[in-house]
Amino acid sequence: MTPKNRLTNEEALDLIQNASLIDLGKMASAKKLELHPEKITSFVVDRNINYTNICWVDCKFCAFYRHAKDDDAYVLTYDEIDKKIDELLEIGGTQILFQGGVHPKLRIDFYEDLVEHIHTKYPMINIHGFSSIEIVYISRISKISYSEVIRRLKVKGLASIPGAGAEILNDDVRDIIAPKKHDVKDWLEVHRQAHLLDVKSTATMMFGTVETDEQIIGHWEKIRDLQDETGGFRAYIMWSFQSAHTKLAEELPNIPAQSSNRYLRLLAVARLYLDNFQNIQSSWVTQGSYVGQMALQFGANDLGSTMMEENVVSAAGATNTMNQNEMIDLIRDFGENPAKRNTAYDILERF
Repeated sequence: MTPKNRLTNEEALDLIQNASLIDLGKMASAKKLELHPEKITSFVVDRNINYTNICWVDCKFCAFYRHAKDDDAYVLTYDEIDKKIDELLEIGGTQILFQGGVHPKLRIDFYEDLVEHIHTKYPMINIHGFSSIEIVYISRISKISYSEVIRRLKVKGLASIPGAGAEILNDDVRDIIAPKKHDVKDWLEVHRQAHLLDVKSTATMMFGTVETDEQIIGHWEKIRDLQDETGGFRAYIMWSFQSAHTKLAEELPNIPAQSSNRYLRLLAVARLYLDNFQNIQSSWVTQGSYVGQMALQFGANDLGSTMMEENVVSAAGATNTMNQNEMIDLIRDFGENPAKRNTAYDILERF
């Protein structure tokens, strides 16, 4: 059953292009208060672990990937992964965001063994791992279905899937910024199959390359429709393209930098449009802590991760950091109630 008075695509476009930023903030805040009347802003203490930087997909917006023969290419050993998790546990972490490049030679048995090792040694750590493109390629190289990949990894300890790889869910845009990457239908199908197996996921969007406002709304429509169908998305996260050291910036040097106004404007309309998403994260990692805090007035109810380690966005020039105490202070300063959560958005501790 879809909500009444649902925002249409035409109405969303009008808001993006014509509404004042102040009005958008008021509208998004009112919608947020309906969903979160206790005024809780949550965060998770976790660590990004990129088990490999070897990737054949060569996304033009990415500055992280390497080819197998590059001097700084790597696949982490179990000992290296264990050390990172041990360090996370020392600061009270509960989750790892576990993903890598799309390695051309790693099959399903490699991933099963890796997930099983982590889950067996660290059963208290939630494994939020493997983007849709990784699952698509594991499926193809291992000659099994998307569903079978997810099912086998779930058996070994995979808990949920990140939304990475969505970028803009429009094949015309994807053909320009990541021509080797999977199509929109594959991204959606991976998440659909995960939800059918009760593996929850997140939905993401990277804006600020070559897309139009209409294509952004089309992206929202696709994830809203899938959420209507499955209810399997826990949160929506959006961020702006970070251009430093990327091929896309070299090929299209006139791509304009995305302003804070633009980020907050899109965030607010997303909060209004995505009426079946309970949680929206603030992207303070790309926007900085000040705009990250302002995002709480434009629909965001979650600050995401403390980011003990982050390699992908930082490789493209974004180097913002924040620890747990800084997040707590930022939330309190805004007048909301800070809370530490887990991957499922269960509140673990209030401050």
